[in-house]
Amino acid sequence: MPNAKIAVIGGSGLYKIEGLTDIKEVNLDTPFGKPSDAITIGNLEGMNVAFLPRHGRKHTITPTEVPYRANIYALKSLGVERIIAVNAVGSFKKELKPGDLVIPDQIIDRTRHRADTFFGDGIVVHIPFADPFCPVLSRILHDAARKTKAKVHFKGTCVAMEGPAFSTRAESRLYRSWGADIIGMTAIPEAKLAREAEICYAMIAGVTDYDSWQEKSEALVVSDILKILRSNINIIREIIRLAVAGITEERKCECASVMSVAIATSRKHIPAALKKKLDLLIGKYLKGDS
Repeated sequence: MPNAKIAVIGGSGLYKIEGLTDIKEVNLDTPFGKPSDAITIGNLEGMNVAFLPRHGRKHTITPTEVPYRANIYALKSLGVERIIAVNAVGSFKKELKPGDLVIPDQIIDRTRHRADTFFGDGIVVHIPFADPFCPVLSRILHDAARKTKAKVHFKGTCVAMEGPAFSTRAESRLYRSWGADIIGMTAIPEAKLAREAEICYAMIAGVTDYDSWQEKSEALVVSDILKILRSNINIIREIIRLAVAGITEERKCECASVMSVAIATSRKHIPAALKKKLDLLIGKYLKGDS
């Protein structure tokens, strides 16, 4: 099976990566079901890169229906160590204009109906999540974005909402009062699951609208949002290419070993079937345990 150290999860408007060579498609199954779609693996800037469209190639999967656990597990099984996520977001601040890009560093979780951990059912895990996005990978993305002359904002807080409906005006004003910068529907549980899988995770957020907080704001129209998003796709693809070229092999961030301090259940009390199911994720920390 082909492998890749870097993955890109494409959101609305990004369904493939230009410039990949030696392309192979992989259809995987996982203990958590099938991923959103076949995973494309190819060479970009001398590195094997895996690409997975979050909503499927035909955009048939809602934010709540995305098989997040299967997606992250499948990428982990391919050897992925870093994920670049592309997300469409609304803005809570006038200076974050439609067409701008944001590399956020914080998340507020407002989702309600999603499985957001690989664990449970006999094993308790508490991951450190104070910094939900990998700071090293985020910096690489920001540096790459600046090289493209894109209007990019470094750091910011992203509200992850359930969807698929957009915010009410009251909700939008509430999130703005919290000091949040942007809002989207898919950063959670992706970021949490990536952390549990010890994969570095960072996000390129494309601002498409001002959400609903303004007094005279017009109703959000999906076609208008997608039009703005498509206008940024070529820039986002170039940022990905430059970021891949700027990634070194060795990881020195805490993402790579976070599970070493996260498992609360005594190894001897973890059911054997569960150890087998989760071997890809925690097997190296259970060696020698009965």
